[in-house]
Amino acid sequence: MVRGTALRHEGMTRTVKQFAGRAGHRDDAGMRTFEELIAEAEAVSVDGWDFSWLAGRATEERPSWGYQRLLAERLGRASAALDIQTGGGEVLAGAARLAAAKPVAGQPTEGQPTEGQPTEGQPAPGASAPAQRGALPATMAATESWPPNVARATGLLHPLGVVVVADPDEPPLPFGDGAFDLVTSRHPVKAWWSEIARVLRPGGAYYAQHVGPASGFELVEYFLGPQPEARRARRPEDESAAARDAGLEVVDLRSERLRMEFLDIGAVVYFLRKVIWMVPGFTVAAYRDRLRELDALIRAEGPFVAHSARFLIEARKP
Repeated sequence: MVRGTALRHEGMTRTVKQFAGRAGHRDDAGMRTFEELIAEAEAVSVDGWDFSWLAGRATEERPSWGYQRLLAERLGRASAALDIQTGGGEVLAGAARLAAAKPVAGQPTEGQPTEGQPTEGQPAPGASAPAQRGALPATMAATESWPPNVARATGLLHPLGVVVVADPDEPPLPFGDGAFDLVTSRHPVKAWWSEIARVLRPGGAYYAQHVGPASGFELVEYFLGPQPEARRARRPEDESAAARDAGLEVVDLRSERLRMEFLDIGAVVYFLRKVIWMVPGFTVAAYRDRLRELDALIRAEGPFVAHSARFLIEARKP
C-alpha cells in the first residue's frame, strides 16, 4: 500500500495546498464539540488515497518539483511502464489526465500552481477517457496490496487500459526480467531495489517520490513519545546507496521538508486512520485522552504544526 538531510535542497514553493476538495469545515470546527468532531472523522471512509475530506481542515505545502506532472511527462515517453504500490490509482490516473490535456495559454510553470489546478494525488479534469488511454504507454501495469485499494484502483484505472495486479508488496514482483522501460511509485512503503532493477530494461529508469526521514514526526511523537531509531529511517542517501548496490545509477535526488497544519482534531483522527503506519494500531478509543488534550491545545493556540519530508529519486539501469 501506498503510503518519510538532503543531498540537494531546492527552494520550497510558497504555495500551500489544501489536501483538496470541499472547504469551510474550519469555520465551524471551533463551535463543534470534541465528541462531534471525532465521531465524524471516525465514520468517514478512508479507502483509497484521496485526501479531499481534509480540505478546510488541514494543509500541506507541496514539493516544488511537482511529481504528478513530471510523471505524466515520463509516461508519455515510455513504451511499457509499471506503477508500484499504486494505492487507489488516483496519482496515476491524474498523471494520465495531465498528459492527455492540451497546454493552454498562460499555463503556470512547474512549482507555481494556480487556483483550481490539480494537486498531487488529485485527478486533473478536462481530458476524455480515450485521450487518457492514449497518453499512457501501450503496456501499463500497476500493483497494490490492500484489497480495498485494489478494487478502487481497478475501477479507476481499467478504463484507462491499466492492468491492476494484486501483489503483497514483497519480492518477487510478478513480472519477467526486463519487462518495463519505466517503473514509478509515489510514497512506497519500501522500495525493493533488486526487484526494480530486475524488471527494468537496460536504459530504463525508476522515477519516484518517496517519504523522507521523520515525516510528520511531530504528530507521531505527540502520541508515541520520542522515536530516535525511527527518525533515522528513510534517509535519501541510504535509498540512493541501496539503488546503486542493485546496479542502478542515481541521476537525480532532491529533498524538501514541508509544513503541515491540522486545524481541528477531526483532521488528526482522519489522517491517522488513513495513514496507518504513522501511529500503528491507532484508534480513538486507545488514544482518547491524548486526543482530548490535543483538541484543547488546537482550540487554545491554533493549528497543530508538523513537517512532512519528501524526496524525488530517479535511477537508471545501465
